[in-house]
Amino acid sequence: QVQLVESGGGLVQAGDSLRLSCVASGRTLNWYAMGWFRQAPGKEREFVAAITWSGADTYYADSVKGRFAISRDNSKNTAYLQMNGLKPEDTAVYYCAASTSYSTRQYDYDYWGQGTQVTVSL
Repeated sequence: QVQLVESGGGLVQAGDSLRLSCVASGRTLNWYAMGWFRQAPGKEREFVAAITWSGADTYYADSVKGRFAISRDNSKNTAYLQMNGLKPEDTAVYYCAASTSYSTRQYDYDYWGQGTQVTVSL
């Protein structure tokens, strides 16, 4: 069992940066791929980024390529999402998740955090 807790969200201006953190407890994140998803009001939850359990490979949604970076520190049981050049359309609740497989599909993820709100104003 894995429990995930996100933090680092907040209210920022367009063009600003935020770094989200996701801390796991109950089980080490070793052997789990990690992903970030987001859900804006009135929209479906969508994939943002994923990273393999080793951290060797990453994958990003086209909408965030070149702006966001996913990383992890397994010694700290923590995954990160560095978000640069934020846009109003990035406004959403951001969720971290853990999976036994490297995937962009939300239903492949077994464990989810409660989410952290990111709001980007003009």
